[in-house]
Amino acid sequence: MDTTLPHLVLVLGGCRSGKSRFALELAARLGKRKLFIATAEPFDDEMRERIAKHRAARGPGWQTVEAPVALDEALRNHAADADVIVVDCLTVWLGNLLCSDHPPSRWKPDAVSSLLAALAARRAHVIAVSNEVGLGIVPDNALGRRFRDEQGQLNQQVAAIADSVVFVAAGLPLALKGKLP
Repeated sequence: MDTTLPHLVLVLGGCRSGKSRFALELAARLGKRKLFIATAEPFDDEMRERIAKHRAARGPGWQTVEAPVALDEALRNHAADADVIVVDCLTVWLGNLLCSDHPPSRWKPDAVSSLLAALAARRAHVIAVSNEVGLGIVPDNALGRRFRDEQGQLNQQVAAIADSVVFVAAGLPLALKGKLP
């Protein structure tokens, strides 16, 4: 991978596939000034524990910005502060926008297009982590089906503008687009 230009890498996989670990390892090779944009919100004790484990796994040397909804703004506002940015993850971000437990005002029709524009205008390497949710059963409710469909579309749109797309299964990366970084 040519590191002279800022690349966009999309890392896809299932839950606990190793995609976040792969993204962090790749980021460590791409720059010294590392930014982690976190999309998870600590709604309960279990999620607070997950967030703490993820933060500890990153170790020192990472700046963290929390952007559960305004991901496009975080990318625009903090890109100059980093050589490499890890966004973890697009799936949680989309869920934050669509979840019925949140006020409807979180979903904006231009949210995805604004995110895509921010990714296209990157000034640093960006590694975006996302779940491949279309490999399982069809959800039994309208919100679940809408989420699955929106996530599939989001993954396709990010993959279309990405320089590399990597699928991680059982901790093993497979290049889907471009060369394995």
